[in-house]
Amino acid sequence: MRSESLQFLELLVNTPSPVGHETRGLRAWLDYVSPFAEETFSDAYGNSVAVLNKGGGPRLMLAAHADEIAMSVNHVTAEGFIHVRRMGGIDPAITKAQRVTIHSRTGPVFGVVGNVAPHLTRGESEPKAPKIHELFIDIGVSSKDEALKLVRVGDPITLNDRFEMLRGDLAVARAFDNRIGTFAVAEALRLLQPVRDRLNVEVCAVANVQEEVGLLGARQIAYSLNPSVALVVDVTHATDYPTVDPRQHGDIHLGKGPTLTHGGCNHPAVLERIEAVAAENGIPLQHEAMSATSGTDTDVIFWTRGGIPSGLISLPNRYMHSPVEVVNLRDLEQIPELMAGFALSIAKGEEFRVRV
Repeated sequence: MRSESLQFLELLVNTPSPVGHETRGLRAWLDYVSPFAEETFSDAYGNSVAVLNKGGGPRLMLAAHADEIAMSVNHVTAEGFIHVRRMGGIDPAITKAQRVTIHSRTGPVFGVVGNVAPHLTRGESEPKAPKIHELFIDIGVSSKDEALKLVRVGDPITLNDRFEMLRGDLAVARAFDNRIGTFAVAEALRLLQPVRDRLNVEVCAVANVQEEVGLLGARQIAYSLNPSVALVVDVTHATDYPTVDPRQHGDIHLGKGPTLTHGGCNHPAVLERIEAVAAENGIPLQHEAMSATSGTDTDVIFWTRGGIPSGLISLPNRYMHSPVEVVNLRDLEQIPELMAGFALSIAKGEEFRVRV
């Protein structure tokens, strides 16, 4: 990966963007993508858009969500300990004994999620996984009054784990879900900008908000933009490690390319074109099936207005919704290449329709 792109990815991953409080991450995204766009803007809730070849047709939306799972301050005890509320799919069992940052109005407040030492629980029954309301954060104060001078109910909380290279092309971080998506749509715009004169489509790269709590930002921005076709980028579960059954979850590996999801919200003509572009450009694809829903923004984009032909491209991710998500950076590089090729393949005025 080119050094400037890697620096951008590291900045995105390390910039806290808790769901509903994505402003800092969106600002970093807009600063990076602006030189490749003719226009950038944000809507009332922060959904951010960068436009290339404005006025072209049809309109192509490249979308990814900017938010990460998080917690928020829910209750402060008389002794100054903080109990939390879940924001998205936080796993309480792996959140114990973690270092955290509370993002207060006056700046970051550091703390730790308390964990009772095993010496104090000997002889008790087998410990059970904690519930979210049983977690507590210690910020080093001794009273509720002290705590409330630093934080207030509703302040978002993120874990402090940061981006690191693991080995070879493998990288580890919290919140690759879905900073890899906003990275990929920005990189697609970067690849397209020098060949803008070959584009028929108007390309709208989108970093949308609040996916982790109901696919909310995607509903807003898809309605506003009303694109003719959409590609959505998210992570998917890699299944190439112990205890995961591929019979149930599919056979998805790091290092074997991005995945294409089939069924439901994924439009057959869009998928057919993605596969053709991948073959033409030598990009390997893995395949996965869905049942009722994909669990991504594609689920709401495809039925917006009269229906937006959509396709989901995903990056295999080990240990999703944990502080140690692992991805392959070569797999990631291939996603913007695939989206750029898709954009260049679209003819002026082309429509994606199911043949009946």
